[in-house]
Amino acid sequence: MEATIAPQHDEHATTTGLDHRKMLMWTFLGSDCLFFGSLIATYLIYRGQSIQGPFPYEVFDIPYTSVSAFVLLMSSLTMVLALSAIQRGDQRNFRIWVIATAVLGSVFLGGQVYEFTLFVSEGLTVKTNLFGTTFFVLTGFHGVHVTIGVFMLLSLVGASFAGKVKQHQSINVELIGLYWHFVDIVWIVIFTVVYLVEAPAIEAAKAAVGH
Repeated sequence: MEATIAPQHDEHATTTGLDHRKMLMWTFLGSDCLFFGSLIATYLIYRGQSIQGPFPYEVFDIPYTSVSAFVLLMSSLTMVLALSAIQRGDQRNFRIWVIATAVLGSVFLGGQVYEFTLFVSEGLTVKTNLFGTTFFVLTGFHGVHVTIGVFMLLSLVGASFAGKVKQHQSINVELIGLYWHFVDIVWIVIFTVVYLVEAPAIEAAKAAVGH
C-alpha cells in the first residue's frame, strides 16, 4: 500500500504569506515608532526653552556618548551574526554572538547610568527645567527598551542551553533581532537630534572659556 504524504502547511502563516508573529512584531514596532516620535518631537519643541540651567552644552560629553552609540551599533552586528549562526544550526556560535550582544547592550546601559548620575551631580534632574524633563523622559524610555532587549537576549541564551532553540525555530531569534535593531536605530536618531545638534554650542562655550 502506497503511503500518502499530506501536504504541510505553516500554521503561523497569514494571508500575506508572512508569519503572524512577525506581523505582530512589525505592528508593535510601528506603534513604538509613533511613541518615540512623539517624545523626540516634544524634546525638539521645547529645545532652548529652558530659563535656568544646566543647559545641554554645559553637561553633554559628545565624545563619551559617541563611544556608547558605537557600542550599541556594534551590537546590531553581533545580533545579525547570532541569527546567521542559528539558521545554520551552529549552536556554539549562536550562543557566543547572543551573549556578545547582551554584553554590548549592558555596557551601553552602564554608560547611560553613569551619564545620568553625572548629570544629576551637576544639578540636572527631571524636575530642574524643560531640558531635564524632556531629556530624561526620552532617553530613560529608550533605556527601558534596551533593558527589556537584554533580558530577551539572556532568555535566548538560557533557552539555547536548555535545548529549546532549534534551527527550524530561528523565527524566534529573528523577532528578537528585529526588536534589537529597532532600539539601535532609535538611539541613532536620539544621538543625532539630541546630542550632535548641540555640538556647535559646546564648541562655542569652549572657545569662550578659552578666551
